[in-house]
Amino acid sequence: MKLSDNFTLAELTKSQAAERYDISNEPGPQELKYLVRVAEEILQPVRNHFRIAFTPSSGFRCLELNNIINGSPTSQHVKGQAVDFEVPGVDNLRLAQWIRDNLDFDQLILEYYTPGEKNSGWIHCSISDKNRREVLTKSRSGYMRGLPE
Repeated sequence: MKLSDNFTLAELTKSQAAERYDISNEPGPQELKYLVRVAEEILQPVRNHFRIAFTPSSGFRCLELNNIINGSPTSQHVKGQAVDFEVPGVDNLRLAQWIRDNLDFDQLILEYYTPGEKNSGWIHCSISDKNRREVLTKSRSGYMRGLPE
């Protein structure tokens, strides 16, 4: 099932952990509604701007899967509202800056980025019914508001 021009439901529900533990990682109707928004409002604009194909590393996680991987009990991934990804060849800080400056989102987190190492870390981005536009950087020492400059 296509969620946007370049992204499918299979890409946003694929999980090696779900396959390993034989968990059905299928979203319900409400989660599917949010996954369509994630694809249309976050992933597709990134794909269109950078013109580079990429596959999300984590999208929807059913509650059972989220518990097995020790995800946060309040994770927006469980609601179908969040996605983790990188764009090959694009510095993750530059990607986060572009999202911050051009898209409407609930939360944008640059996770485990090492300055000067463009392939380090990844992007976590989410949507909700009332987007907060919260921007954070996560490192081993915790969260920091904003992005590194």
